[in-house]
Amino acid sequence: MLYAGLDLSRQQLDVHVLDDDGRTVEVTAVRPDADALRTLVERIARHGQPVTATIESMNGARFVHDSLERAGWDVEIADAVKVKGLAPLAAKTDRIDARVLAELARRDLVPAIWLPDPTVRAERERARFRLHLVRHRTALKNRIHATLIAFGHPVPVADLFGLAGRELLASLELPEPWATTLRTSLRFVDELTAEIDACEAELRALGADHPDIELLRTIPGIGWILASTIASEIGDIGRFPTPEKLVGYSGLCPIVRQSGRRDDRGPLARNGPKYLRWALIEAATHAARHPAYRDRYERPRRRLGRQRGSKVARVEIARALATAIWHMLTKREPFRPGRPHARPLVA
Repeated sequence: MLYAGLDLSRQQLDVHVLDDDGRTVEVTAVRPDADALRTLVERIARHGQPVTATIESMNGARFVHDSLERAGWDVEIADAVKVKGLAPLAAKTDRIDARVLAELARRDLVPAIWLPDPTVRAERERARFRLHLVRHRTALKNRIHATLIAFGHPVPVADLFGLAGRELLASLELPEPWATTLRTSLRFVDELTAEIDACEAELRALGADHPDIELLRTIPGIGWILASTIASEIGDIGRFPTPEKLVGYSGLCPIVRQSGRRDDRGPLARNGPKYLRWALIEAATHAARHPAYRDRYERPRRRLGRQRGSKVARVEIARALATAIWHMLTKREPFRPGRPHARPLVA
């Protein structure tokens, strides 16, 4: 068996190959494109042994992974943060990184990440692209509001981009170049809205028969879009043995630093996919109005104040939703709110 460590940069893939005894067999560098990867496979094939390879997670790693797997290699993608914890280096170069990855593969110590199949990747891309478009549209809307404030124009309508709001915008007299940028921004808002509507229609059509989406939509605060996002970001629920593992994967747990009797709780870890974290927080904002979560939302607000308490409460509800989602998808059951907490007796 041969063990290959692959360190990927923008224009180069450094390769270090070891044998079972840890002796170096090959050290080379190739371009991270299809032709160069085929040449690499042919070169290593001359040794007549199967290859296990490891590459750190980064943009482009999946292309290298898929290309080499189709060529017969067994490739794992390693968590870059955990690799640094396993093998801290005094001197760090691409060649040294490749050697370290090869050694981790040889010793079976690779902190591998789960790689979704192409179907799940496509689901994620659709949901993520829709969110990308929404953020661009929001930025343009905020820019238009800022322009009106800058020139002292109040906004007496609830929706500046509805029918009444458009009439108001059309009646305003702004100097150049602000008048032109306002018209251009409105045109882009309309174009982005059309694209977002098309994305939502596609998500609805593709998710109509998705069993996880149907279950997720029974949760208060979760509709088609959030259900599609959560289902695609979680992927196979079976890879989380406990609900705590799913909550930890979402990055909604605080950083904990313990030493002796000292126990410090820091900010949220924010590891894992940011889109899953966003979807759970967004769902928590809506679920806070549901009787199952209303008291849990109001208690931190009363204790910590309206502004900070609301943020803490949303994160707490998001963790509760992640726990509920694990049970639902594992047991294939719709959402069932838990029993409300008993009120303390008053003497």
